[in-house]
Amino acid sequence: MVVQEGGGAAMSAQAVLFDLPGPKARARYRIITVVAALVLLGIGAGAIYLLRNELAPRMWQPYANPTTWTAYILPGLQSTLVAALISVVTAMVVGLLLGVGRLTHSRIVAGVSGALVEFFRAVPVLLMMIFAYSVFITTGTLRGQAASLAGVVVGLTLYNGAVIAELVRSGVHALPRGQTEAGLAIGLTPGQTLRAILLPQAIRAMLPALVSQLIVVLKDTALGYMIIYAELLQRSQNLAANYGNIIVAFLVAALIFIVINWALAVLAHKLEAWMSTRQAGHVLHLNEDINP
Repeated sequence: MVVQEGGGAAMSAQAVLFDLPGPKARARYRIITVVAALVLLGIGAGAIYLLRNELAPRMWQPYANPTTWTAYILPGLQSTLVAALISVVTAMVVGLLLGVGRLTHSRIVAGVSGALVEFFRAVPVLLMMIFAYSVFITTGTLRGQAASLAGVVVGLTLYNGAVIAELVRSGVHALPRGQTEAGLAIGLTPGQTLRAILLPQAIRAMLPALVSQLIVVLKDTALGYMIIYAELLQRSQNLAANYGNIIVAFLVAALIFIVINWALAVLAHKLEAWMSTRQAGHVLHLNEDINP
């Protein structure tokens, strides 16, 4: 194990948890990397050659027409973002309720909340979407795009709410036990301690994970394609049916998803770095107050 030291002072926080490779190993890794890159480039070139007719310039011409964007791409993207935004909000509410339910001292509430979390995590998202959509259509509660949107939101809410509930539970359990003892010592009840002391800290700690979960929600909105929700993938298929460019249409849709998800990933990374810096600054100020 190799540990870096800074200026003869205290041990650095960074440590290498494995043996550093020697010159031969590094040369071997470089060769493997080059060979793998060449293989991937060859596969990509072969795929482009086989699909050269599907990727011909004429297949991209519809995207030079503003109608393509105003009638297909932008409405589909709007539907995707609307479903994702509603699902995120509702999943946060459901996740907090189930997470707090699992942390209560009532065995009945904790047991029911735990069963719901495990059930919703085990059932595929698409199955819940189809079931909710079928219920809305069969009962006549909602019809058309409203039923499709509701089906997408219900499926995403239940699954991601269960995931957020687990994040809440694990975030609270990761806090030092002294937080709970301090709350009880000043006369707070266990419920008040959970709501006033533990939950705010746990939510701040899991904010990066919550932002990352937005990527999952956004990607899973594409499953609404199966219940005729006019999101980006569905609109892209309609576009391909009109122009016969299905490969290009789905490539453009994939690129849009990649750009949005990349932006969310960058946001999650920056949020995590900001919170780490803020926490380090808080610890530094605390040490200065203790040891002036």
